[in-house]
Amino acid sequence: MRYPDGFDVEGPVQAEVFVVWLAGDHLELTGPCGPAPWLLQLGAEDHPVEVVTRIVRDVVGEPLLVHSTSWRRDRDAVVLSFVVVIDGRLVGSMESMPITRSELARGEATAAPREIATSQVVEHGLRHMAWLAADDPVVAAELPAGWIVLLAGYVPEPFRNLG
Repeated sequence: MRYPDGFDVEGPVQAEVFVVWLAGDHLELTGPCGPAPWLLQLGAEDHPVEVVTRIVRDVVGEPLLVHSTSWRRDRDAVVLSFVVVIDGRLVGSMESMPITRSELARGEATAAPREIATSQVVEHGLRHMAWLAADDPVVAAELPAGWIVLLAGYVPEPFRNLG
């Protein structure tokens, strides 16, 4: 994309996909890469949500919800993080791991955190999902009831670094 002042935005874009499912009374990470994030290269003309949805559908099965929860610069690319909710019946033989809570990565008022761990991306994503479950009727309608109960513990925090 070229802006009027000559600034140009180019470069690789990756989707970082966290496939999450409700395992009884807790959430777990799974997917073709097990509990590790699934990385997908996006083309210049690709719509990220459409690509993630299509590939999850083709490889794992029909997702219940696909939502981008954050972005960052990493691995020489812009990385768009997605939480993808699936029905537990789709897990099959994919390796899975319970999600544990994590402190959020903290930056400054005008600077991103210097380091961001995968667990912090998941924590941020689930806090984002908790907000959506409470605020967005489409998200609330798509999430199974057990999700709403578990997400209630993921309370979004105000931006502490400015106060």
